[in-house]
Amino acid sequence: MTGKMAIVGNGDSIMVFKAAGVATFPAEDDKKARDVLRKIAKEYQIIFLTEELARPLTEFLKRFDEAPYPVVVSIPSGSSDGYGMEVLKNAMERALGVDILFHQ
Repeated sequence: MTGKMAIVGNGDSIMVFKAAGVATFPAEDDKKARDVLRKIAKEYQIIFLTEELARPLTEFLKRFDEAPYPVVVSIPSGSSDGYGMEVLKNAMERALGVDILFHQ
């Protein structure tokens, strides 16, 4: 792997990433997102996953915590409910042992 990045999400929300050179993989629902993640996990080091697809895949995504790569990052899209930030906060606490950004 050479630091390749990808994003999995619904149509329009991922197009801005394509303009930035990130590989885009559309997924209209969590079942499709799971299939895509299985296919691309060995090729990409960082995979962004839109929040609305990440939430129903919480248990499935735990398998990625066991290896250094890929890092799967949930990102807000559309109307965010804070799920992506909560996942990021928990990952930072697990990795560092403290909450350095949110202080709550």
